[in-house]
Amino acid sequence: MTKFKLLALSLTMWTVGYWCGHGAWTGATSQLTAQDGAAGLSEETTGKIKAAHESLKAAMDALQQDGKYEGISDTPNAYLILAGGGNAMEDLQSGQGVDPESFAALYSKAVKPEILDSLTTDDQGRVLYNDQLVRLYSRTRLEKMAAERTKLSLVGGESK
Repeated sequence: MTKFKLLALSLTMWTVGYWCGHGAWTGATSQLTAQDGAAGLSEETTGKIKAAHESLKAAMDALQQDGKYEGISDTPNAYLILAGGGNAMEDLQSGQGVDPESFAALYSKAVKPEILDSLTTDDQGRVLYNDQLVRLYSRTRLEKMAAERTKLSLVGGESK
């Protein structure tokens, strides 16, 4: 009889757990996910992000027309654009370092197909371009670009 009671208790606990886990116990019917489509952003915030992206694309086009921008992905590189331009492809090929956004694009493989074909990884998982380790800009160059970004953001008005 003891085995029967233990089996009945186990089955009851399992059934209650099952129904609570599926929301049947509380009447909840919505399913939760780790991240929904727009990560729970408001419509206003999503609109501002889209507007910022369009502005970056327009600035990128203007810099390209002036011969001051070349990216390694099809999406705008905000780091280079807001610093007044740069040539990520030339930086990559030189082996002297790339900007942080290009570095992230290389590691996430979000680059143009012709660059993707030349990417490999070493035994430590570091990205190589034409068998050369991809590095970030030097500290000095990062500081110089940060100063240029600040200078350009202040053009036409004061910092907010």
